Amino acid sequence: MTHRTPDIRPVDPQGTDALALLAEAAVEASALYPELHDPTAPGPTNAPTPPRGIYLVAYLDGAAVACGALRPLDEHTAEVRRMYARRSHRRRGLASAILHALEQAAAGFGYRSLRLETGYRQQPAMALYEAHGFVHIAPFGPYVDDPTSVCFDKQIVT
Repeated sequence: MTHRTPDIRPVDPQGTDALALLAEAAVEASALYPELHDPTAPGPTNAPTPPRGIYLVAYLDGAAVACGALRPLDEHTAEVRRMYARRSHRRRGLASAILHALEQAAAGFGYRSLRLETGYRQQPAMALYEAHGFVHIAPFGPYVDDPTSVCFDKQIVT
């Protein structure tokens, strides 16, 4: 199968495309972890992009199909967040393209390492991160006491 190159660009995390992808990701997370989700809770939202942060969306034929973001943790470390590719567009290299673009942005911001968290039931995500050189680490920050969290780190090559 031939994969087209997506148009990856920074967007407003509170814009329509970012929020639509986030809503889809939340539905999938609810299905994977039903015991953790309250169906009466309001839907998720995104905070504004912080300084030295970025929110990227990948587009194919003008349609938003994948996303990912960076949020600073400290001067030298950023967290990869909001990684998601629409189910209909998986296995086309979109998540890898977003992850690569985030790594480039992180290097441009002067970060030395990237951290991320995913759920223990998200085997494809873990395989993606390992394939991109991320290594398992102990849970960090808000994930320390979360038994569903699997955390990773990668040193940035500048």
